[in-house]
Amino acid sequence: MRLDDIAPQDGSKKRPRRVGRGIAAGQGASCGFGMRGQKSRSGRPTRPGFEGGQIPLYRRLPKLKQFPLVNRTHYTVINVGALATLPAKMDVTLTSLIEAGIVTSDDGPLKLLGDGEITVPLTVRAAAFSASARAKIEAAKGTCVLLGADSDS
Repeated sequence: MRLDDIAPQDGSKKRPRRVGRGIAAGQGASCGFGMRGQKSRSGRPTRPGFEGGQIPLYRRLPKLKQFPLVNRTHYTVINVGALATLPAKMDVTLTSLIEAGIVTSDDGPLKLLGDGEITVPLTVRAAAFSASARAKIEAAKGTCVLLGADSDS
């Protein structure tokens, strides 16, 4: 028989600790919580993650620059230079670019970036334009039509 084999009798119950019943009971006055401080007060336990009033870790982490955005919008991104081969006066949408073979997959709403040159006037319907892409399309006598970001056309 070893000490770790010792167990209470089946059905026996341990007497509950009587706190605050005087010095003779062993847990009188401060009831085992010490003299003063936050951990001795009534309603004592602080919530999980509480750091004494300092901004807790779960609120500090999202402020870091490498923390990912939760509901980030994913765009199908294309540069203005890829539109230079299209015929003039064409209505450019994500579906027309897929049919023309310029875009191979639909990764979300269309976004145009300003890399490359364009000389043909086009009507471009997209969810987002960079400032340089908008300037280059309008300089080529084209128009930029802004669609809602949740639109699929």
